[in-house]
Amino acid sequence: MATELQSLPVVLALLVALSAGIVGAFALMKRMTLAGDVMSHITLPGLGLALTFEVNQIIGGAATLLIGILLISRLERTTGLTTETAIGVIFAASLALGALLTPSEELIEALFGNFGAISLSAFLFYAALAIAIIALTILLRHRLLLSLFSAELAATSRINVNRLHLVFLLIFGAEIIVGLRFLGALLVGALIIIPPAIAKNLTNKLSHFLIISSGASMLSTAIGIVASRTYDLELGPAVVTAAAALCGITARPRLVCSTVPVRLKTGRSEGA
Repeated sequence: MATELQSLPVVLALLVALSAGIVGAFALMKRMTLAGDVMSHITLPGLGLALTFEVNQIIGGAATLLIGILLISRLERTTGLTTETAIGVIFAASLALGALLTPSEELIEALFGNFGAISLSAFLFYAALAIAIIALTILLRHRLLLSLFSAELAATSRINVNRLHLVFLLIFGAEIIVGLRFLGALLVGALIIIPPAIAKNLTNKLSHFLIISSGASMLSTAIGIVASRTYDLELGPAVVTAAAALCGITARPRLVCSTVPVRLKTGRSEGA
């Protein structure tokens, strides 16, 4: 039984990596991968308050992230700001508040996560959330693609584009929450950003893109877990370093691992 419990963090980390690769693939197509890094910092005020009042950090982080997402959505609708600008405004405020509220002695764990033991109930909760993220993203994939390539066509197909965008932001936020425990607020966005860039380096076909993105995310996490246990390293930095190395290995001269505009082949004639 003890051995089984010891393996739960590994299983959960790989499951979170799988969901991050799928969510990140759509985030790259929506040109908002850097939002993963920025939005993860919105959790800092909640983490700080949770540490101060000795409550579950994930609850605190999730609460402020939800508030941040709703504020971002409202700013977009009422001011005409782009998603990146709205996220930037909330990010700046959250980072300042997080620095003020997070106790300095607990700051490292809040920023870089913790790969310690996990209870069975916590494992089941996070695993269920990761599976829900995967299932919902796959369920919405056609609507997301349609709204991405033509918002007008999506609207004529009775798709509420604004509501769909909000739902994706919530999925995005949920992915950040499930990754917080292992990677922390500082690095969780990297698992959303880098694997899709690896996939874009290797293919321009949508079906392959989703598979490679999630596979690269899981491979980076597996390498990070092995490296962290072998050399006594922190898991978060090890995973991100592995992902960055894979990105460099797969890069071709005309591509860089960044948030470049992406056009993927979904059928017969759409070019890269």
